[in-house]
Amino acid sequence: MTDAFKPLLDNAENILITTHKSPDGDAIGSAVAFSWFLTAYGKKNHILLPDSPAGNLMSFLNGMPYSYFEDFNIPNAEFDLMICLDYNHPYRVGVAMEPIVSNMAVSKIMIDHHPNPTEFCDLTISRPEVCSTAQLVFEVLNECRIDSYLNKEACEALYLGIMTDTGSFRFPSVTAKTHEVLKELLQRGVEPHIIHEKVFDQNTKERIQLRSYAISNKFIHIEGTPIAYISLSQEELNRYDYQKGDTEGLVNIPLSVKGISISVFMKENEDGKVKMSFRSKGKYFVNEFAQKYFDGGGHKYAAGGISHDTLDETIKKLILYSKDLV
Repeated sequence: MTDAFKPLLDNAENILITTHKSPDGDAIGSAVAFSWFLTAYGKKNHILLPDSPAGNLMSFLNGMPYSYFEDFNIPNAEFDLMICLDYNHPYRVGVAMEPIVSNMAVSKIMIDHHPNPTEFCDLTISRPEVCSTAQLVFEVLNECRIDSYLNKEACEALYLGIMTDTGSFRFPSVTAKTHEVLKELLQRGVEPHIIHEKVFDQNTKERIQLRSYAISNKFIHIEGTPIAYISLSQEELNRYDYQKGDTEGLVNIPLSVKGISISVFMKENEDGKVKMSFRSKGKYFVNEFAQKYFDGGGHKYAAGGISHDTLDETIKKLILYSKDLV
């Protein structure tokens, strides 16, 4: 599959890099690393983001050629190749940006690790067994023997992607290959403690208070099951001056409790919809459950979803359908 990658890359001069809405560490890391790579490879490039990432990821965009969709004013005709990173369907970039991904008349390359990709690209490099798109980017460049163009900054971005999408390397998706890639990145100058500090040591007082409140007051165990959930309403978020990224990782907290193997985090959005995150371990899988009941999907142990009901109604649905998880 990667045989077709390098010819498409070599024949392009100006490349648009895209990733999904609400970009996480893997999305930002993959996009930033690819931009650094393309610049070293002699290609003009631009990163187009549907919206902003969490504040703790912003420093990785410093000095990069990027814009948000709402500010994007570069004529589409200037680009001759699109790279689609960390998403496998055009709708993942959001309603507003989807027409660009679907309709731009250029060759498109998908590099992604989510299951069940949609065939909307000329070249689809999809490996759901890989822990992160960032690792997959390294693998693709390595297989094409062009990974030498990854400078220190690109390697730092790849480390960011792998670290955040594996829960700091503790998820079952981490393999021996992951550690081989990490070894390569460290040998190229990455200092892990610096990346960790940039991502995890950027708390505000309000963020700590919100997370403390959520854990102390909103942690609910569904009796008789290995399932727990945390939910936060708009009023509760506003009470603690919620900023994008403040609830990142909360979904993992219940899994650290003995007897809990499935965790769900629910956050009420300003539009009234409820964003949902699912995590699990052991013999329990959450992707099909998220897809069946909450318009979602993802990996076996990590999935997302959306509910169009109120937060209270969503919780009732979760409890009602929880028997399908166990």
